[in-house]
Amino acid sequence: MKLVLHSNCLLVKGYSRSIICDLGRNNIKLIPNSLYEILNNHKGQTIEEIKTFYNHQHDEVIDEYMDFLSENEFIFFSNHPNSFPELNTKWSYNTKITNSIIDFSPVIATRVFQILNELGSLNCEFVQFRFYEKVSIITLRKILKFVKDYKLPIKSVEFILKNNPIYEQNDLPTLIKNFSRLMRVIVYNSDQDKIIRSEVNDNAFLVYTSENYFSEKCCGVIHQKYFTVNISSVTEAMNHNSCLNRKISIDRMGNIKNCPSMFQNYGNIKNTTLKESLSHKDFNKYWNITKDQINICKDCEFRYVCTDCRAYRENPKDIHSKPLKCGYNPYTNKWEEWTTNPLKKEAISYYNMKEIIQNND
Repeated sequence: MKLVLHSNCLLVKGYSRSIICDLGRNNIKLIPNSLYEILNNHKGQTIEEIKTFYNHQHDEVIDEYMDFLSENEFIFFSNHPNSFPELNTKWSYNTKITNSIIDFSPVIATRVFQILNELGSLNCEFVQFRFYEKVSIITLRKILKFVKDYKLPIKSVEFILKNNPIYEQNDLPTLIKNFSRLMRVIVYNSDQDKIIRSEVNDNAFLVYTSENYFSEKCCGVIHQKYFTVNISSVTEAMNHNSCLNRKISIDRMGNIKNCPSMFQNYGNIKNTTLKESLSHKDFNKYWNITKDQINICKDCEFRYVCTDCRAYRENPKDIHSKPLKCGYNPYTNKWEEWTTNPLKKEAISYYNMKEIIQNND
């Protein structure tokens, strides 16, 4: 019987260790690079053939590896390994724009329904609203009601809200209950950290966090808690940028950008439609920058499950530079606080991140 790796188990090799992405169970397992080598180079062989290749010098270790793989249901054995094709890692989507970030402000408030209509005409399916000032439940309800009543193709709405004491206890849970497309509400500056699952939709959550998202400069943090492990997100990250691919955003001044945190804009909603902005020659220049092209990230075992940030980079002049707000070192496998890394000091100054550092202290 020959070794077969389940097709939904994706191997990702890092500089000093690797991972198995279990895309069926939406999780990852760390493995040594020696096990990666066995799975990558010797699948379709018998255990005896593998042991013979290594001159029987590592039989005990190989047996331990096989026990680990079997216990986690990553492998099975078959006399016909070629009957089980590998995962197709191509990624495609049938719309030009898939997702959007809107930083709410008085400027946006006067045109929010126009913006939603334009996103609908682009068949955008995922929209995130970020509110840096307190907002009423009435305003949130109007946004959601417009999406629902006008039958826009938006499938998922997310609100990031500043904690507001005037909210009644059931205000936000009721919003989620009444509007099926409201998938996540994140309340920052909260006095607690907890997650509440919707009573009517297992995929909808109300999240309270003590973190403070006071401006677009808070964006771009790389952390394990933001890892996403599913077929769609992983294959997209293998082929495109995991943050900016097919994204269109609007900052608080109404400027149309790839991301509100980025400097370059492609017009303003006062005089440019979203569709018109897409015709700009530079609009999609970041879409196909994958982690395999980014310095240091290309050696990281987490590169396909991680987010990315091209707005804030360790070297602001290099679009292939590592994200500034990443504290992980794939050469030592250690996570450190990015704000205290002396090698990032120059970039922190360049982006005027002083306020961010102070709020992290």
